[in-house]
Amino acid sequence: MNVQLSQHTVRLIKVPVFLACLVPLGALMWRSFEIGGATLGANPIETLLHNNGLWGLRFLLITLTITPLRRLTGWSWLQRFRRMFGLFAFFYICLHFIIYAVLDQGLALDAIIEDVVERPYITLGMAGLLLLIPLAATSTAGMMRRLGRRWTQLHRLVYVIAILGCWHFWWQVKQDILEPLIYAAILAVLLGFRFVVSRQKAARSRNTATASDP
Repeated sequence: MNVQLSQHTVRLIKVPVFLACLVPLGALMWRSFEIGGATLGANPIETLLHNNGLWGLRFLLITLTITPLRRLTGWSWLQRFRRMFGLFAFFYICLHFIIYAVLDQGLALDAIIEDVVERPYITLGMAGLLLLIPLAATSTAGMMRRLGRRWTQLHRLVYVIAILGCWHFWWQVKQDILEPLIYAAILAVLLGFRFVVSRQKAARSRNTATASDP
């Protein structure tokens, strides 16, 4: 069923969606302050690192899900949520890095640089974060208008960033790779959908050009 919503309705929906996106952070804060007996476990820094990184990757995949879902359902209003999810991906990935840099490494720049150079999974994670910064900085409607086609080309980096995120997660785990494999499979489906759509558009363009030839 093709459900269309007014701009006013979408704005109203954005409020609970925004609050829902903050739930993972709230849950971690709840555990950090040990409210109601909840704790971060034996290794609190690792728990904070893992959960924030995981939610950053999840929001990346949610962002990439918007376009296929819009194409399959015809719900054009879904596009209005893509920027929010993308910025929450950036938010949680930044928290992931800050916890690593401040709590895990104590802002020791030499140790951080050594990790980036010598530990491949950290190299991948850092590359993904650096690529994500210009996307977050140009996420506004004003930047979209200023950059024009270049905005679309720039924001295709999200595919590379998502691949780096899944790869980073895969290399970070030491034994059980089932969870990163699930995320990699989801990403493969999302990218595969885009590839199929792109091929179909190219085929339609060729057919149109052939039909218009005298």
